[in-house]
Amino acid sequence: MAVLDAGQAAVTGARFRLPSALRIALLQIALLVALLAAWELAIRFGLIAVYLYGQPSGIIAKGAKLIGSGELLRDAALTAWEAIAGFLIGTVLGSAAGLALWLVPTGAAVLRPYLIALNGLPKIALAPLIIVWFGIGLSSKIAIAAIITFIVAVITALQGAKEVDADLVKLLRSLGASRVKTWRTVIVPGAMPWIVAAFRLNVGFALIGAVVGEYIASKEGLGYMIYYAGVLYDLNAVWVGIATLMVVALLMYGAIDLIERRLRSRS
Repeated sequence: MAVLDAGQAAVTGARFRLPSALRIALLQIALLVALLAAWELAIRFGLIAVYLYGQPSGIIAKGAKLIGSGELLRDAALTAWEAIAGFLIGTVLGSAAGLALWLVPTGAAVLRPYLIALNGLPKIALAPLIIVWFGIGLSSKIAIAAIITFIVAVITALQGAKEVDADLVKLLRSLGASRVKTWRTVIVPGAMPWIVAAFRLNVGFALIGAVVGEYIASKEGLGYMIYYAGVLYDLNAVWVGIATLMVVALLMYGAIDLIERRLRSRS
């Protein structure tokens, strides 16, 4: 009887076990709540200074105020648009250019040191020039994000093309396939994991480009909001801006995950 009861209890426990994804989500929320609670308690007990770190309750109140006024949503939409536009332009063109360079090995060899130099160059150094060329409007922020993401996409796509199985390439060439047909049927599909990885990297780089542009020359956007709040030592507003940027990044990552799943389902 005891064995039967134990077996029934095990079945009942398994039946009411939370799905893995839901359990992980609850643990993630619990971790965030615990960190915020510890932060709030540290402020209230005087362990850390509120003027140096901000305060969770103050951040929530500030966020509610900015949402109510519409300012936060306006700035978030602007920065997201700049980052997404720059991301799409830079990543799509860069991936296409990187794949195309496989077709012209001599050109790839000639451009290699320039690509390495541009990749190593802190792109923020180009921001003042881009502001001068494109002005202080929306186009300059998109241009900064596009340039940053373009270089990463070119290098990653080219490397991905080079990493495709050389034996498979030789086999197709021995069967009479042209270089263009080999590129279309083997190189492009084989480099897709690298290109998707570049997409993930470029989410952060696109946001960096947009925010840096807003730091230098703008009167709206999350970058401007964070910069201006920092000048005023309004750390709660700074944290609201940072948290909003994180939300935008998560949404962009989610969109890339959705695209990747659809590509896998079609392959």
